[in-house]
Amino acid sequence: MMDSNSILEINENPYITKNPSSQRSISSVQSIQTNSSTEQGGPKPLRYGSVGPGSMRLSTSYRDINEEEARLVYVNDPHRTNSNFQFAGNSIKTSKYSILTFLPRNLFEQFRRIAYLYFLVIAILNQLPQLAVFGREASILPLAFVLLVTAVKDLYEDYRRHRSDKIENNRLSMVLSSESNNFQTKKWKHIRVGDIIKVSENESIPCDMVLLSTSDPTGVAYIQTTNLDGESNLKTRYAKQETQTRNLENGDIGVIVIKCEKPNRNIYGFQANMDFEGKRVSLGPSNIVLRGCELRNTKSAIGVAVYTGKETKAMLNNSGAPSKRSRLETRMNREIIYLSIFLVTLCTIVCISHGVWLIKHKDELDLIQFYRKKDYSESEVENYEYYGWGMEIFFVFLMSVIVFQVMIPISLYISMELVRVGQAYFMIQDDRMFDEATNSRFQCRALNINEDLGQIKYVFSDKTGTLTENKMEFQCASIGGVDYDNGKASSEDGGIEYSSVQVDGVNLRPKMSVKVDIELLNLSKRKDTDEGKHVRDFFLALATCNTIVPLTIESSDPAVKLIEYQGESPDEQALVYAAASYGFMLIERTSGHIVVDIQGQRQRFNVLGMHEFDSDRKRMSVILGFPDNTVKLYVKGADTSMFNVLNNSSNTTNNIIKPTQAHLHTYSSKGLRTLVIASRELTLSEFQHWQSSYESANNALMGRSNLLRKIAVNIENNLGLLGASGIEDKLQEGVPEAIESLRMAGIKVWVLTGDKQETAVSIGYSSKLLTNEMTRIVINNNSKDSCKKSLEDALGVCKKVKNGVSGTVNSQLALIIDGSSLVYVLDTELEEQLFELASKCDVVLCCRVAPLQKAGIVALIKKRTDDMTLAIGDGANDVSMIQRADVGIGISGQEGRQAVMASDFAMGQFRFLVPLLLVHGHWNYQRMSYMILYNFYRNAVFVLILFWYVLFTGFTLTTAITDWSSMLYSIIYTSLPTIVVGILDKDLSRASLLKHPQLYGAGQRNESYNGKLFWVTIFDTLWQSIAVFFVPLVAYWASNVDGSSLGDLWTIAVVVLVNVHLAMDLFRWYWITHAAIWGSIIATFVCVMVIDALPFLPGYWAFFHIADTKLFWVCLLGITIGALIPHFVVKIFVQYYRPNDIQIAREAEKFEDSRVSRQVQIEMNPIS
Repeated sequence: MMDSNSILEINENPYITKNPSSQRSISSVQSIQTNSSTEQGGPKPLRYGSVGPGSMRLSTSYRDINEEEARLVYVNDPHRTNSNFQFAGNSIKTSKYSILTFLPRNLFEQFRRIAYLYFLVIAILNQLPQLAVFGREASILPLAFVLLVTAVKDLYEDYRRHRSDKIENNRLSMVLSSESNNFQTKKWKHIRVGDIIKVSENESIPCDMVLLSTSDPTGVAYIQTTNLDGESNLKTRYAKQETQTRNLENGDIGVIVIKCEKPNRNIYGFQANMDFEGKRVSLGPSNIVLRGCELRNTKSAIGVAVYTGKETKAMLNNSGAPSKRSRLETRMNREIIYLSIFLVTLCTIVCISHGVWLIKHKDELDLIQFYRKKDYSESEVENYEYYGWGMEIFFVFLMSVIVFQVMIPISLYISMELVRVGQAYFMIQDDRMFDEATNSRFQCRALNINEDLGQIKYVFSDKTGTLTENKMEFQCASIGGVDYDNGKASSEDGGIEYSSVQVDGVNLRPKMSVKVDIELLNLSKRKDTDEGKHVRDFFLALATCNTIVPLTIESSDPAVKLIEYQGESPDEQALVYAAASYGFMLIERTSGHIVVDIQGQRQRFNVLGMHEFDSDRKRMSVILGFPDNTVKLYVKGADTSMFNVLNNSSNTTNNIIKPTQAHLHTYSSKGLRTLVIASRELTLSEFQHWQSSYESANNALMGRSNLLRKIAVNIENNLGLLGASGIEDKLQEGVPEAIESLRMAGIKVWVLTGDKQETAVSIGYSSKLLTNEMTRIVINNNSKDSCKKSLEDALGVCKKVKNGVSGTVNSQLALIIDGSSLVYVLDTELEEQLFELASKCDVVLCCRVAPLQKAGIVALIKKRTDDMTLAIGDGANDVSMIQRADVGIGISGQEGRQAVMASDFAMGQFRFLVPLLLVHGHWNYQRMSYMILYNFYRNAVFVLILFWYVLFTGFTLTTAITDWSSMLYSIIYTSLPTIVVGILDKDLSRASLLKHPQLYGAGQRNESYNGKLFWVTIFDTLWQSIAVFFVPLVAYWASNVDGSSLGDLWTIAVVVLVNVHLAMDLFRWYWITHAAIWGSIIATFVCVMVIDALPFLPGYWAFFHIADTKLFWVCLLGITIGALIPHFVVKIFVQYYRPNDIQIAREAEKFEDSRVSRQVQIEMNPIS
């Protein structure tokens, strides 16, 4: 018997987790995926399950480079540098067109749409004398209008790009002149590889350049990379001491040659060597500053250009998100094929009937009126342009295609684009999706998938920064096996004694304060006890083992300055602020030393070496030289990577490992992020051996990264455990309510995170993704066979729960699976079992997953279902997932803008998903669905009127409706109302859609656009065309009214009909809607009168003749009523006898009756 809160654990070891995601490695891999495929001669199948070291081969910066791949840069000798190699100039070009290429290239891009080619062929056929049905100018007008509007839009957008490029290329920088040995102003576009450039504070970097020296004596420079990756935190970059000590401004340069890798997209990697006076110095990512970044808190910096123009990393990454196509537009193509078949059928009927007519009247063709096969005006009798009945049938078929061309709605494409722009405007202006914290509005980066927001079935979400704020706060620590969990914490004032230090008469205080534990604070003061030393070592590790940059900023009190800690990791910031609150305040960092104020005593530590975090080791370390000449190694990292490098032979370490592991489990269960801290003292021989190995590896051009990784692994062992930290990443506001609303809407929410299982599960409960009533299935495995068995067991349990065999009242299931298991499942035959299991679960939580595994999970659903998927994330590790999903949303949060730049839409908070999907998504889908069907109806009814007329005119394709009216029908007469309705109409209010999330299911079930509705529309169109054509025909049968007059009546009647039809289906009326609908009818009257008032056009004054009779107006009224009666009757019948959820909710809105509102909930269709 299984209780309602049962957990099925299917694992080998809950502490063993392979290949967790790393933000830094993720960013590197993501940014160069496209580049890697092209280097190997074409794209290769992407293996989502394969992670780890092998995945790093994707990055050019991580690959070994050989002599052929390297480029040589001769410093301050751009002529020699560029004479040997064809390097790009620094001029950039983001525009697509030039004066010469605009017309051909723009036309080529537009004619990639098959419909445009169709109308081009029609226009060309109409230019042939044998097939000229319409006026040659009139036949070109619709296509020319659509092409012109799109071309003007593209031209304006490209003009803005040209203007931006011109401004960028003409910016000025200071460049060292090799002749005069002084810096002179030079336009950015004239900078070349090898030039030495001087950048002042707050200026932008003109190209990718290696730092040679800075105004700081230690060679440090602070860089803000907001323009590159959106991260506002300052980064540290360093000049090598060999060049820092030179007086570069006076030309003291010497002979310097830089050998670096070829340009690539990896903004986090750089590999090069610098030969300087016979000495080789290695260069890495910390020595290069990239184009677009800004110099901050540094008076000046001097560097040499190594990548310029289109070869800079910023420009290589200047490619947008992949183009996506709306699901509704894809399905629309099926109906267009049906309409094409219908068009061919009509043309076939006409041409066959024409052939029969020719054969039947073959003896009369010579003299028959309006035909006259023979020409008797000359002495020699000749045929007019008559080619025999076979060719005549063929010509009639082509002429029919020309006459009935409106059946394929060319105006629909441009109408959809305009409607999407209008919808995007209202989404952007929605104040309910405005994030006050970041002062950012909703962004619509892809205009072609607005309606997809109304059909989402799966939401794949990142956790950190998406569900949580990614603003870390130190909560607790386990030090020496003792848990200090802030349960005995004081108020924030408790740490004031050590929260500020005196420097040059000014108090320095951390910008953020952290609650301190009084017992722990007192313990940290006891220098002479073992416990005190242990605690002091722990906080010293927090203050020094990081890449944080301390910045001094002004405060409201002139006597007090604040220290702001900036870095790439919010976790590191939280730890350093915590250390400062306990009296271990980091106040200075350079490339060579760190200054820490330890409870009032300032100490300087030499930074002898640092191994930064990577995804293989899952830890980072720093080697510090102490004032007493001792050398210590401090290491911090994930628990899975730290416990196996501890010194198990030490009794002290052994005594605190188990309690620390228990504390870590407790912290994770609370949803806290955890890190383990360790250290050891290095002997002189150990340090010297490490130093020689490190220098040798650091100077290697081949295999540098692997060598450095091996050296780090060798030194990071036999560590003494100091303790562990717990950091809280709070949920964003409104996340639990948002997830609950999405689930009520029938949307499955899956969370994909790189965090530990315990942390992910805890967040799952606090966000209401998981509930106590759910049966949890946990899969943690480290082999393919065990994964297969676990999946089979889980499927069995799932079947029992769903069938009620287990005795559970609630049959909800939650699947929790880790990244190590996915390694053996994705891209294998086990995928099918995972899909079967996941599809039966209400919630799926994937923890410890790598970026490509996130994309693999999305692909798992996309390959096996037609359901729409949405991925949402905030970091570079979410880019693959965002681009793989049907709809990608980026959160503009703390981890930069990589996710935003790769997304289709961007917003500030996860909770905005609710109004985006349930309100705007629903509206967009309903509007676009109706607009497409209405366009089919509007054009088909016009074509059928032409078809009925052909049947009564000997199948000769003469038309009573003028050529200009035929062409203007889709452009002026009927186009504006459908665009206005597509932008503004609302079938339900925002309040109703948010109150009843189940209403979102209408889009998931394709209720507004499906095959049934299409064919109902076609049958309705058939009836309305009969009413429009035959009512005037019967009314004027015995009169002397000519064909042109009847044509005007039919034109006006069909325009009035389709606009009144639209008015009947409207849900909301605005003044602009009235103006569009009734204004279009008035515009039609005016146009018809103008056309008939021109004596050089056929049908001169015809409208004025027929409009002067009462019968004309009676026919208009009779046509409108008679044609719309079936539509009205069916509409009323469905609404009152077979209403759907939308209609029920609309009635509830209308009457505002509480009883009806309760009935709405009862009668909702069940969520499938």
